[in-house]
Order: sequence, then structure tokens, then C-alpha cells
Amino acid sequence: MIVLADGLSPRALVDHGAGMLAALVEAFGERYRVAPPVVATQARVALGDHVGEALGVTTVVVVIGERPGLSVADSLGLYLTHAPRAGRSDADRNCISNVHPPEGLGYAVAARTAAALVAGARELGASGVRLKDQGGIELEV
Repeated sequence: MIVLADGLSPRALVDHGAGMLAALVEAFGERYRVAPPVVATQARVALGDHVGEALGVTTVVVVIGERPGLSVADSLGLYLTHAPRAGRSDADRNCISNVHPPEGLGYAVAARTAAALVAGARELGASGVRLKDQGGIELEV
């Protein structure tokens, strides 16, 4: 399941939400069934835990506008939680940040990293500090 949330930067979601969603759907391919996305305004990362629990999903990815700063007002973060439920903490999530092509991380790289993390989380049965990104995905140049 994918939640698209404005977070602290609605501009980031407007500028990059559709492109990031398309890249995620492509990266998940035939391997995972992706539910229709949930779009949330005035949202924070933890909303994904509530939505994921309510819908009974195995894994949730929250695509959210990051806090604007250092002259970057359009950056997205992707937060992955395996077995989402209310009360999860940041230690239970993995984050892919600074998604804002062309200056930041590109959609395809972020999506491939997310897909690798989903696979790892499902194999391990956990996300967050127990799950490390060891994919070594090359950055786009």
C-alpha cells in the first residue's frame, strides 16, 4: 500500500508525487499487488500505520513531503513500515529521503531501493533498525 501525504511540504507532493508513484508501481512490478493509493492532506508519517492496520496490509510506504530547508522546498521522503499498526515508532520504519530529481535522488533509484527494502522486510518479518539497505543500487547521473 502507498500513502501519498503532503507532510511538511505540499509542494514536494505536487511536484513529485505522481512521478514517484509511477516509479514505485513499476519497481514493484508483478512481484507485489499494490492497492490503490491513499492521498492524505495535513498528514504525518505515522498516518501510514493507522491506514495500513485498518486495511490489513503487510507493508505500507508513505510518500511524504519533507521539511523544507537548505533551499530545498520540494523534497520527498519514503517511509516503509512492515506490519503497520498504531503505536509503531521511527525505529520500526526505513526512510529513503531527499527524493527530488534532478538535484536529489531520482524516482527510479528511490523506487528500486523501496522495492528491495520491501523484499527484505517481508523476508525478515520486520522493518526499521532491524532491516538494513544493502542493495548497493547505483545512483543515476
